[in-house]
Amino acid sequence: MSDNLLLRDYNPTSMMTVKHTEITKPRFPVFDGHIHIGSLQMSGTHEPINAQEVVDGLKSAGIFGAINLKMFWGEPLKEHIAQFKGYEDFIRTFGSVDVARLEEPDFPKMVDENLREMKAMGVNGLKLWKNIGCGIKDSTGKFIMPDDERLRPIWEGAAKYKMLVLFHIADPKSFFTPVDEKNEFYESLINHPDWVFYGNGFPTFEALMQAQENLIARNPQTTFVIPHVGSCSEDLGWVGAQLDKHPNMYIDTSARINLLGRQPYTCRDFMLKYQDRILFGTDAGFGGAGFDIGFYADHYRFFETYDEYLRPIQAWGWDQGRWYVYGLGLPDDVLKKFYSENVLKLLKSVE
Repeated sequence: MSDNLLLRDYNPTSMMTVKHTEITKPRFPVFDGHIHIGSLQMSGTHEPINAQEVVDGLKSAGIFGAINLKMFWGEPLKEHIAQFKGYEDFIRTFGSVDVARLEEPDFPKMVDENLREMKAMGVNGLKLWKNIGCGIKDSTGKFIMPDDERLRPIWEGAAKYKMLVLFHIADPKSFFTPVDEKNEFYESLINHPDWVFYGNGFPTFEALMQAQENLIARNPQTTFVIPHVGSCSEDLGWVGAQLDKHPNMYIDTSARINLLGRQPYTCRDFMLKYQDRILFGTDAGFGGAGFDIGFYADHYRFFETYDEYLRPIQAWGWDQGRWYVYGLGLPDDVLKKFYSENVLKLLKSVE
């Protein structure tokens, strides 16, 4: 018996004997509203993509379409989209805007030209990221917040050209708190210090949520998809209140099964109540590492069954929290909307 076992080496074997439902395909066809194909966003590199391989992999997991979120614009976006020639109906790619040019006098003109060009290319959505709020600073040294009025040309342009806006604004709450013995994501943050947004002048989680609400409220003609369960999967009551107040707001479930699955009763009730406003998304990344069908199978098991005490995502392990999760057992009519109908309605609205 060891009395000096390190936390990082602790990986207990569960003694629980509970039902395990084997699922490889979803109950209904799925449209993944949140994936990333190819090079990392904003990396400046454009690795070759085997579109046939990506599409075949997705189809093998029961996926019939997906939204590919890239932080590209201009020529890099054109080059990226060109790699999916012949698969445009299956892979819908969203573009982005060079927010770093915010203080340039011609920023509004640049945004308008950029969005008009993207729309002509068949792009019907934008992806914005947490570098707005927790990354880019203006000439005064202040972080540019999501509700900064200087960003308004983007939201107005999205409404003008009928484009959706998917905006990743914040990470889990614990990423904005001290990395100490009280932090439930301690291991994740020690392993990924770039995920820490506490101190060093970063805005608080509460300030980001206020900016998020301001943004959505001030731009009612723009349709926003706030991924990762509306930035606040730890407080579904708050997210529900936001959905009640803002009919132009939608959410997706990407990369949050680990947080949703420890509140299965609350989460199930939430998904039933807001069944028309929630999109299926995974945050899956596709590059040269091959396709892991188990990643999708874990999602289907979580949403379709009442299985208990299961690891949230096969590939994540303890790095996404030291707990197991519980299935939601969503009814068929809700699953159909969640798996594809909601996202297809949104895409149809901006064609």
